Amino acid sequence: MVLYLMAPAPPWRRGPSFPQNAFGTYDSTEGFVRAPQPAGSGTHPAQDGPGTELDTRLDDKLDDEDYPAYSMGRAAEILGVTPGFLRGLDVAKLFVPQRSPGGHRRYSRYQLRLAQRARDLVDQGTALEAACRIIILEDQLAEAQRINTQLQQRINQDAERD
Repeated sequence: MVLYLMAPAPPWRRGPSFPQNAFGTYDSTEGFVRAPQPAGSGTHPAQDGPGTELDTRLDDKLDDEDYPAYSMGRAAEILGVTPGFLRGLDVAKLFVPQRSPGGHRRYSRYQLRLAQRARDLVDQGTALEAACRIIILEDQLAEAQRINTQLQQRINQDAERD
């Protein structure tokens, strides 16, 4: 009988990783991430009764696009891809999935939408790395346009005051 001992995962692979940037959307070293949502009250669910804060927190998680609700197998099934494709998106830094306490990748609905965009581009013949770069640039452009619109509105409001 052969017994394999596994070394603990390096610190950069343990648990959720949420670096923050100015917009909370893309970090060039970590991929697409969003700022973590505030933690709940810290009480154990068994201590909460019906109709209390637990119900509200569960509803918030179900509605939260960034909540890592899908395992790798379920995410791959939903998208019609292999788990290897999802790992490739992680390697290409399109996004960094959160990790369960056991170290398994967990995906949010937001990340599944990004993966679907990548899959559509790959299905059209685009290389995976190129597809990821296209998606990153599209989202950076959309963010820049959003900021530009906000600044233009401020300028217009200031001009109306004068």
